[in-house]
Amino acid sequence: MNDIEAAAAPGALQGQNLMLVITTYNRSGYLKGLLDSVRALRPAPTAVVVVDNASTDDTPGIIAEAAAQAPFPVLHHRLATNTGGAGGFAAGMERALAEGADWLWIMDDDVTAVPGALAALAPFTEQYKCLHGRRWDAAGRPFFWQHRFVDFLGVHLPVPGDVFRDSPVFRTNVGCFEGMLVHSSVVREVGLPDARFFLGGDDSTYGWLISQTHEVAYVDAYVLSKARPQRQINLGIRHLNDSSDLSRFYSMRNRGLVAQYLRTRGRYAPAGFALGTLLTAGKEVLRLVAVERSVSGLPALARGWREGRRIRRDPTWQPMPPLTGAAR
Repeated sequence: MNDIEAAAAPGALQGQNLMLVITTYNRSGYLKGLLDSVRALRPAPTAVVVVDNASTDDTPGIIAEAAAQAPFPVLHHRLATNTGGAGGFAAGMERALAEGADWLWIMDDDVTAVPGALAALAPFTEQYKCLHGRRWDAAGRPFFWQHRFVDFLGVHLPVPGDVFRDSPVFRTNVGCFEGMLVHSSVVREVGLPDARFFLGGDDSTYGWLISQTHEVAYVDAYVLSKARPQRQINLGIRHLNDSSDLSRFYSMRNRGLVAQYLRTRGRYAPAGFALGTLLTAGKEVLRLVAVERSVSGLPALARGWREGRRIRRDPTWQPMPPLTGAAR
């Protein structure tokens, strides 16, 4: 089946248990907006799993309100400690599998679903078991998300131009947990996202792991809107958003985990990876200077670099195992 035929197909979602998995932490206002938008979807998901990363705000009340109003189950999966986005999605996807999900729709709490989102994605599910729809940014403009992971460098780089000019599908090899739709069989084969990432890089690496055995698609269908505005600059080929010291730390620290995953596939090139690490650090410095007008985040980058090097040199490190054969 070619891309045009896939866009016209009826889709593989009918009669399937599609569960939405949300991870949240102390952002009850954004979470409410997302749950309200999901409640209005037609067709709607079978159920929603909300992973509450030990929030201290009124998140439990927002989830309880949604559970009382939604025409489908809203499951409150509360964790004892904040495990970050990576740990939250790992826990939520495991819960969704235990609840019998056939498809898992993964997303952060600071987006909203576009009306008709699942109907727009459905035709592509005949051919692809891991796909992403398009997003609007908080200002109502198309959100840039078109990258490919370069094994030699260990980084994902932006792809310029209109990737949908000749086809409604752009094949990539990275993932994004702001809207990834993935089949349960793929999750069992690859395993859960690696909670050790905590924040950042978990989704792109997970998409890369999936791409080793399955096509990963970015499709020309708008399904989400970003609700949280961010400061940004336009670099022409892409936008660069503001960040935080926590994110900066993990952007460098998680390089160690990426290196280890590359090793598991025989794709680790020391010289290329070192260059990719320099490029990552340079991007973060540019983000600090050009977007945030500050250099106060440099110590966080340095700490992350040191911790990433320690992880990369750990001879006892092991990847996340597959779940193939696990009971539903």
